[in-house]
Amino acid sequence: MVDMKMPFTRFIELNHITVTSNGRTILNIPHAVIPADRPTACIGPNGAGKTTFLKLIDGLIKPNTGTITYSSPSKTALVLHHTPMMKATARANIALVQDTDRSILNQDVEWVIERVGLSHLASSPAQKLSAGERQKLCLARAILQKPNLVLLDEPTANLDPGATEQVEKIIRDFNTQGTDVLFSSHQLAQVKRLAEYIIFIDDGEIKEKGPVGPFFSNPQTSAAKHYLHQELLSE
Repeated sequence: MVDMKMPFTRFIELNHITVTSNGRTILNIPHAVIPADRPTACIGPNGAGKTTFLKLIDGLIKPNTGTITYSSPSKTALVLHHTPMMKATARANIALVQDTDRSILNQDVEWVIERVGLSHLASSPAQKLSAGERQKLCLARAILQKPNLVLLDEPTANLDPGATEQVEKIIRDFNTQGTDVLFSSHQLAQVKRLAEYIIFIDDGEIKEKGPVGPFFSNPQTSAAKHYLHQELLSE
């Protein structure tokens, strides 16, 4: 695994991590230090283990072996690519977070609805929202949780360019307001726009990681070179 050294003020350290399912190894990470102080993109082929990696960092799943250490107290919010909607209004779906955090007030819900641009749809059935509008709803719930680290799984997959631009703005707002972001994406142009650091996962292993510029201009592993070549051909 190639690691371009860089100091991190906040980080997550993984040691001897394995995650298995039905006898198959999903993740195998002997050791890695992941930055939690800059926008970081997790990229790799379909089925490489990116979603499992995000769930692992969030604590939604536990490793079969190994430990995860956070350099400072961390509160995470995970937004998965497919998040089911409750049969209720957009406002009610956003307000679900009040069930787990009584400090979130109704006025906070109204504020975040406006912030993500859903005021005109707050009373609409959530299940009738477009894909982009649903993603804004999920991001609104993440904002209300006041996390230190937001984990986003393919945040703009299947969105049109307009919706993608709006969601990317919300992601940038996380960064400017002091919330760290770790996201997965197949869109290399998006990765270049949003991320400062890359984690490349292939076949359940972190094969390469480092700053965005050097990774794209001069990848160090054959796996990363092959992946970038294939993805650029498909764009």
